[in-house]
Amino acid sequence: MSSSEHLVEGVPPRRETVTVRVGSVPIGGGHPIVIQSMTNTDTADVQATARQVEELWRAGSELVRVTVNTPAAADAVPRITAALRDRGVGVPLIGDFHFNGHLLLPAHPECAIALAKYRINPGNVGKKRWDEHFASIIRCAIEHDRPVRIGVNWGSLDQMLLTRLMDENAGREEPRDAHAVMLEAIVESALASARFAEGLGLRHDRIVLSAKVSRVPDLARVYREIAARCAYPLHLGLTEAGLGRKGTVASSAALAILLSEGIGDTIRVSLTPAPGAERAEEVRIAQQVLQSLELRSFQPQVTACPGCGRTTSTFFQELALDVEGHIEERLARWRSAYPGVEELSVAVMGCVVNGPGESKHADIGISLPGSFEEPCAPVYIDGAHHTTLRGEGIVQEFLDILDRYVEERFAAVRVADSAAPE
Repeated sequence: MSSSEHLVEGVPPRRETVTVRVGSVPIGGGHPIVIQSMTNTDTADVQATARQVEELWRAGSELVRVTVNTPAAADAVPRITAALRDRGVGVPLIGDFHFNGHLLLPAHPECAIALAKYRINPGNVGKKRWDEHFASIIRCAIEHDRPVRIGVNWGSLDQMLLTRLMDENAGREEPRDAHAVMLEAIVESALASARFAEGLGLRHDRIVLSAKVSRVPDLARVYREIAARCAYPLHLGLTEAGLGRKGTVASSAALAILLSEGIGDTIRVSLTPAPGAERAEEVRIAQQVLQSLELRSFQPQVTACPGCGRTTSTFFQELALDVEGHIEERLARWRSAYPGVEELSVAVMGCVVNGPGESKHADIGISLPGSFEEPCAPVYIDGAHHTTLRGEGIVQEFLDILDRYVEERFAAVRVADSAAPE
């Protein structure tokens, strides 16, 4: 293959999997990659949990997971789903079970019914009676026709399995290092648990797998191995990614590696929020990862240059912020009135070096004058020069042009869609 042929290939095709339906949301099978998140409220607090679920849903989370760790939490789940229905929120809820799921699910059938999926951690099911406890959860899933995510985490890895693999490794002529064996144990825990679940009667299309670690190279290694050995949909996420910038960058790097290889069917950004910060930031980061990889579109994207010695004024930065704010204010109405507006690209550039070229690559762009350049700002639409703005009214004039472009281009899309034969 020539280098030029390689350059035009783009993102490789998605890995083929079965489709697992979580409520009304399909995962895998070529469907759009699903964004999910998790509450951090006390699930027993019905109103607080329902409020946070709604916040996450309105931010764009298509599945929301809640902790089910006590009888009070299990009792609260049906009331949470009822509260969500009253609010007009239809997001499927996932129950997160550790240690006592085998007791809570059979004892609280209304909770089992209200949840759209169960998450099981094989490392936290129990040691001496692992088969019995795991089977109890799987039988509930079968009885209520619910899918499960078998979610392995290296912080709670099945120690009996890890010990066995370590012992086997010690007997090899050339033992591998302990870290490699630990990663093997993560993969084997997920796949062996899935085989056991199917042996109990759980359908193949009722299983999602995850295998989370907190180091980016390890995550890529583990998921590549699992992806090569099964056809289950995979839930991606870097566990305990951390706070702020570190958590955002680490999660984005990990997800981008695997998604760019066609691996991954649903994602979560496990970001540690600052005290008092809203939980929904992890949803927006997940959306941006998918949109940056051109896998899904959620909102118009604004491209802006970083600035340099040619752009000593802050005008282009202020205009970029104005454009983003303008889009944010109108986005809800635009989504309703103009299908496809999420794919809009806007460029706000600060000087003549890359300004005209970058503006031509966007749907609509403006190239502002840099230091010592002629005080004019050419505007480009669909790759062609549209007009040149001058004077103190550049900001409002460009926003007006942007509004007209959205109305003309995406209204045409709506008309075309409505005229298409059914």
